[in-house]
Amino acid sequence: MAKNKVIINKNFCKGCGICVSVCPAKILRIGEDFKVEVENEEKCMGCGMCEVFCPDFAIVIKKEVKV
Repeated sequence: MAKNKVIINKNFCKGCGICVSVCPAKILRIGEDFKVEVENEEKCMGCGMCEVFCPDFAIVIKKEVKV
């Protein structure tokens, strides 16, 4: 069973919202601090779209495989 961990570096994030718009699982949102944050991480598909399209390299998807 795979579980995905979404890691956001808030020091790099400028809150552009690109990651929010490209996430097919809709697990990202812009928070009160105008930076991206994760909702419902368990629904992350691990597609990496947010990581690929982030212009600031602020998001990393870590995939854990548990057996």
